[in-house]
Amino acid sequence: MWTRQQKNVAVASYLGWTLDAFDFFVMVFVLKDIAATFHSDIKSVAFALTCTLAMRPFGALVFGRLADRFGRRPILMLNVVCFSLFGLLTAFSPNLTSFFIIRALFGIAMGGEWGVGSALTMESVPARSRGFMSGVLQSGYPTGYLLAALAYGLAYELLGWRGMFAVTAIPAILVFFIRRNVPESPTWEMNATVKRESLWGWLLQNWKVTLYFVILMTAFNFFAHGTQDLYPTFLQTEKHFSHKTVSAIAIVYNVGAIIGGLLFGTISERYGRRKAIVVASLIALPVIPLWAFGSTAVVLALGAFLMQISVQGAWGVMPAHLNEISPAHVRATFPGLVYQLGNLLAASNATLQLSLAQRSDWSLAMAMACVVGVVAVVIPVMITFTRERRGESIATEPLDTGTTDPQLSPNARRLV
Repeated sequence: MWTRQQKNVAVASYLGWTLDAFDFFVMVFVLKDIAATFHSDIKSVAFALTCTLAMRPFGALVFGRLADRFGRRPILMLNVVCFSLFGLLTAFSPNLTSFFIIRALFGIAMGGEWGVGSALTMESVPARSRGFMSGVLQSGYPTGYLLAALAYGLAYELLGWRGMFAVTAIPAILVFFIRRNVPESPTWEMNATVKRESLWGWLLQNWKVTLYFVILMTAFNFFAHGTQDLYPTFLQTEKHFSHKTVSAIAIVYNVGAIIGGLLFGTISERYGRRKAIVVASLIALPVIPLWAFGSTAVVLALGAFLMQISVQGAWGVMPAHLNEISPAHVRATFPGLVYQLGNLLAASNATLQLSLAQRSDWSLAMAMACVVGVVAVVIPVMITFTRERRGESIATEPLDTGTTDPQLSPNARRLV
């Protein structure tokens, strides 16, 4: 049975990631309109997505280190305030340069939330529930996308793109809930007075496993952003659908994403993290023709629904997996850092896909299909080289940080 405090932790962390993602995904629906306001083109405005993604590792490092030192709870509150503030400021951007700067600052705040929230959650919930809660936590991302799609469909004509960003200040209210109802992580409190190895010393000693997870998370981020960031633009510019049709399709595929995260997160608790990720990733391959080359809105919606079951199914396992292999003294930092460094390396996704479409005879659909097809194969291959700590205690320092890199399987040790 879960305690009331554990439920509050789960709710707060889920909402934090949901509302953070809502702010990010508002952007993908209004690229064309921002370009018109600033007399630019979509490719130039899409650089703002790159700015946000590129700054997220810095946020993961800063907020993660603060959370490892001062506690998960207060830093999560600070993080929520920061991403809400920069979301609001986006609405008042006077020109494209300031728009890029504000979205980069938002990227710092966004980069910190996932690592801090997932550490607080995984350290607080029962071990047998980590797989399920991993899926719940990660489903906050498509839930934020779903809310952005709903807001775009229902309120865009009234609010415009600036009003859409102004709405993103609302998440700051979550701070009051966290302050009143969410306790500190028991694992952090247990280890608060323990002498800790420095982050840099630990990363240097474990550079092989760090590099491995950065590359793995790069593939994961190409999987997510390659199927999400330009999909509304693709529906608008190549399929010429109305904003209401685009919103409806986005709602459908984000429902699929939520189902995928919950389903495979739960499955991973029984069959293992690696097996769940392999199966989820491979689903994407036969779905690509429907997702990218469907001829009608219904076919595209079905393809996008199944694609996001695959993408977020694989992602739904990662909060538990990364937190389980991380030592307690770097748990708010390491998972978020490798995740966001992967984001940095995948930050060129939007411009890459647009460039492929513009500099060749390809359509945007073909460019997206190629990126997704590659990473849907890379992820299952790479994930087999990591070991699991499913069901083990994460309350104390689990790892011998010697050169054997115990986070990886024997095959991976030979590989790296």
